[in-house]
Amino acid sequence: MLLPMSKQQPATPATGSPRQAAYTTLQRLSGSDLHADDLIDQELSRNQLQGPDRGLFAELVFGVLRRQGTLDHYLKQLVQQPLERLELPVLLLLRLGLYQLRYLDRVPSHAAVHATVELTNEILPRAKGLINGVLRSYLRRQESLTLPDPARQPAAWLAAAYSLPGWLAEQWLQQFSQNEAAGLAAASTEIPPLTLRVNTLRISRSALLERFHAAELAAEPCRFAPEGIQLLQRCQITGLPGFDEGLFMVQDEASQLVAHLLAPQTGEQILDMCAAPGGKATHLAQLMNDRGCITATDLNARRIRRICESAQRLGLTSIQAVAADALTSDYLEGLQFDRILLDAPCSGLGVIRRNPEAKWRLTPAEISRCAARQHLLIDAAAARLKPAGVLVYATCSTAMEEDETVIKDFLSRHPEFVVENGAQFFPAWTDLFDCSGYLRAWPHRHGTDGFFAARLRRVMQSPS
Repeated sequence: MLLPMSKQQPATPATGSPRQAAYTTLQRLSGSDLHADDLIDQELSRNQLQGPDRGLFAELVFGVLRRQGTLDHYLKQLVQQPLERLELPVLLLLRLGLYQLRYLDRVPSHAAVHATVELTNEILPRAKGLINGVLRSYLRRQESLTLPDPARQPAAWLAAAYSLPGWLAEQWLQQFSQNEAAGLAAASTEIPPLTLRVNTLRISRSALLERFHAAELAAEPCRFAPEGIQLLQRCQITGLPGFDEGLFMVQDEASQLVAHLLAPQTGEQILDMCAAPGGKATHLAQLMNDRGCITATDLNARRIRRICESAQRLGLTSIQAVAADALTSDYLEGLQFDRILLDAPCSGLGVIRRNPEAKWRLTPAEISRCAARQHLLIDAAAARLKPAGVLVYATCSTAMEEDETVIKDFLSRHPEFVVENGAQFFPAWTDLFDCSGYLRAWPHRHGTDGFFAARLRRVMQSPS
């Protein structure tokens, strides 16, 4: 039956169990701009969950977010009413229960149903019958539940099978064949590895790997990034050997490639325009042997502090972090730079495997808003670049509207710039560059986050 909307708010359970904690976290995420990893860290820091419960809690939150589209597709076949008419607590509880039944083999079916019904009894007792009935119906009917026909409804099939919003499924099918779009979608639902960038000013990658192996941590070098290490198990970052010594920084492999593409030289004046939280700025300093000057700007003063804290932990002194708006007319007025990195604020479609909540918040309109700002930011970057200087534009987005289209428009208005083919500078990374010379890293092809980067050089003065 349909549960009518009630004036009485459902109870918020104390987070004494992993399922209670997962429900509360999902509830806080719904309709907000909070981040799942931040809320998970907050909950774990309270130390109310111990041992395996900590892992189960994180698995439930991230798992429901990653598989939400698929879960809802099956729930539509199990619930008599449209899902949008269900109260939010009921929908969250159904997702939690169904995720355990469908994806967690280590949780027996009867235990998953019982635990979900018990949790419902704490939150919304009148929904116990509905929750119990739907979950037991799934156990009886799971073999007969269907997905859309991939031949007749490719976008609907991709969205349901791989848990995507419909508009994103359509966008990826425009960019790729159906098989490759499915590969990208599948990779975007997987748990990403924890990737570190070794601070080679203090230790070599091989030496840090030896320290990890001595601590019985499974780790291996990254495929592309020369400073990159992947951890092959869950671990607490601050507890890793060398964290307090500043021997590494958490940074995805694709993100590490961007600083190399800019190729900063010792003694140069470098601008990192949208620098927080500081991963790329500290990498630039590292590549310059901490000799030169990196001006790292960001809008948010609190985020500027994060850059300073990271630089201090890594022992870097060449970074000057400044709170500034790159779109104001007096932004760094009078200053010119040898090289500029613009890691533009974007939709984050390339990192939804790390931030799965984002794909349920994004809309095509939001991507267009991001792109409009990106057009303005790259113009601002060009105004601060010296003659013969290098500008790298990067995003962690898969959307062409935020990537190739921005560069094409910029070049049409700035004939003094040309694209430099990154493959000519980094022949070992040929697989990462497309026919236009743009860096394109993909989760399903390269095992990295989705990243785009274009290396541009000013070859003449701006037209007057």
